[in-house]
Formats: sequence, structure tokens, C-alpha cells
Amino acid sequence: MSKRVQLVLNKDVTKLGKVGDLVEVAPGYARNYLLPQGIAYRTTPGILKQVERRREAERQRQLELKQQAETRKKALEAAGNFIISKQLGENESIFGTVTSQEMAELIFNTTGQEIDRRGITLPEIRKIGSYKVEIKLHSDVTADIEIQVVPL
Repeated sequence: MSKRVQLVLNKDVTKLGKVGDLVEVAPGYARNYLLPQGIAYRTTPGILKQVERRREAERQRQLELKQQAETRKKALEAAGNFIISKQLGENESIFGTVTSQEMAELIFNTTGQEIDRRGITLPEIRKIGSYKVEIKLHSDVTADIEIQVVPL
């Protein structure tokens, strides 16, 4: 079995890594594809130090983002429950449904926090009442808030 070669990626490569990642590949793959295409470059002790510094900076950035998400979570949960008014049909059922876009706008209007609508998980809301909504603020941080659907 041949020896593996360590390289640092210049571009994102599917199933291999992202820019700046330190990867080990077969020598032929490195020699025939990655190096000639300029997708990767050989490692040296100086480059390894740079990669390590970049990793540490990225780790610090992710830690800071998580702390910001925790702060936003506390602010959202402290805001209490949110009220959405919907037009009412028969049997206390509402016309249409509550969308994640409506929730994002409601949160922005109430608290001033911009929330990505794709991170909002809504239960199926067909009637007036109280519902739990899950909002993903970070990969490790989710906020649970309560919404109240009331007749218009």
C-alpha cells in the first residue's frame, strides 16, 4: 500500500473537504489532479501552522456565534407568548394556516430580532389556540416559544 500525501485545499472539493482543510489523499490523486488543477498545495511546517491558526480562529468564531444565539434565545423566551390574529371559519378553524414567514415577521415586529424563516418549525395549526414553536438559532441552540392564535 502506498503512502498518503498531505495537502491543503484551495477550493471546496465534494467528499474531500472545504477551503483551508488539511487532507490526506493518494499520491496519484494529488500528483495527477489536485496539484495541476490548483485545487490544493503541498504542506510545509509554516502552512501547517497557518492551518492550525485558521482552525483556532474558526473555533473561536463558532463559539462566539453560539453565545450570541444563547443570548437571542433568552430574549425570545423572555418576550413571552406571541399573538397571531387569523380570520375564523366554522368550528373555530382558521382560514389558511400560520406560515414560518408570518412567524419571522411577528418576531421581528415584536422583539426586533431577525430570524431566518427556515429555522422555524411550526406544528400544524388549523384552529385557534395555543401552540409551541421551535426556532433553531444555531446548530446547538433552539428556542421554544409559545404562540397564541386568536380570531381576527
